[in-house]
Amino acid sequence: MTSITTRTVDYPADGLTMIGHLALPAGTGRRPAVLLGPEGTGLDDVQRRRADALAELGYVALAFDLHGGHWFTDPQEMLARITPLLADPDRMREIGHAALDVLLAEPRTDPDRIAAIGYGTGGAIGLELGRAGVDFRVIGTINAVTTGRPGEAARIRCPVWAGVGSEDPIMPAAQRDAFAAEMQAAGVDWRLVVYGGALHAFHHPIDRSDQTLLPGVGHHPLHAQRAWRDLVGLLDECLPVTE
Repeated sequence: MTSITTRTVDYPADGLTMIGHLALPAGTGRRPAVLLGPEGTGLDDVQRRRADALAELGYVALAFDLHGGHWFTDPQEMLARITPLLADPDRMREIGHAALDVLLAEPRTDPDRIAAIGYGTGGAIGLELGRAGVDFRVIGTINAVTTGRPGEAARIRCPVWAGVGSEDPIMPAAQRDAFAAEMQAAGVDWRLVVYGGALHAFHHPIDRSDQTLLPGVGHHPLHAQRAWRDLVGLLDECLPVTE
């Protein structure tokens, strides 16, 4: 049995040299592809392993970079970078489009079958690409129920699925309600799953001794497994792998 192959890909975006992780499924033909966005701390091995897992399921997967190869252990340094980024939809779209161009340039990618999945900041970027009119088959986000500029959600051309922890102070109930109202007003096929008792970034294991956590961040192993299964099921529904 042929295994997946992986490689790093360097590309310019946001004035930086981004270092993404591309995972290719077995075989030689074109396959549906997934643009995978990391949370605000940046691209790490957790997200690289998720890209690999998607490749094992038959997808071309690109885990894209946010910070030019840097991964933040200090939350204040992270916030200094991502707070202005999240306030600038055009800048988020530029980062997302640069990664999408890399994914589209891969010969194994079927350009007509692409999904965006993202966590935190990476999910917000996926949503902004949807609001920019990118023709995704589906957008799935965890910890990213962000809203956009008025009226632009009407450009979203695919189903949107979002998951969030019930106890997430960074994406609280008011933000969830605003996201739902935006999607509903735009006529989007949307779903919102609230994982009871989970905090922000509940999907991400805390396995680095040098990492300082923001208040309201915490791992929830059971819901992390459930959220991954939900995302895989979403892809199977909206972007199935066919030979």
